[in-house]
Amino acid sequence: MLKLVQGILDFRKLHLSEYRDRFSHLAMGQKPDSLFITCSDSRVVPNLFTSTHPGHLFVVRNAGNIVPPHNILSSERASIEFAVSQLPIENIIVCGHSNCGAMHAVMEGIDKLPDGLKYWLSFGKEAKECESVERLAKENILKQIEHLKTFPIIQEKLEKGLIRLWGWYFDVGTGDVFAYEEDLQSFLLIDSVEGEYILSRLRQLHEKNISMQANSTHS
Repeated sequence: MLKLVQGILDFRKLHLSEYRDRFSHLAMGQKPDSLFITCSDSRVVPNLFTSTHPGHLFVVRNAGNIVPPHNILSSERASIEFAVSQLPIENIIVCGHSNCGAMHAVMEGIDKLPDGLKYWLSFGKEAKECESVERLAKENILKQIEHLKTFPIIQEKLEKGLIRLWGWYFDVGTGDVFAYEEDLQSFLLIDSVEGEYILSRLRQLHEKNISMQANSTHS
């Protein structure tokens, strides 16, 4: 707690002045284009490794970056439906990470865990059986993406090409981020080459959304 309070004082002294205009603008509303679903783990800081600022990401966090299927009532369902229906979301990222405590628990067996945690991690237990926690974390990312596809509003936008689903994996030990490439069925390091490939697809999606919005306005 001492670190938090001192952090607020440092922020006011060192950074608040440069953020005042941004905060003033954000007070009028938010327009993030990405929904970022990740783990609650304190070592995973999306705004740090994506170099983003307030207003750029709509973030949902929980143990194991879990997305229960649409038929399960949960705060995740409410947050996802709000983001996709009320905000200009073009991308949904499910981001797992190395040495995930939730995935360790799944591998070791969830039967002896407290009821709430046992129920929650059962949605991660559906991932394929794996030989390592790291592999399970990656399989879990893909399983949660499948759960996202059970949401009618997401399925509708996918069919229209208005949204993309991404699987990312953050390596806590190196700071590297990997993106899942379905064609290769593999997670690739987001370096200059892979990053440019992703950016080209994002530009195409963004241009399509702008075109659809323009057509909707004129119709």
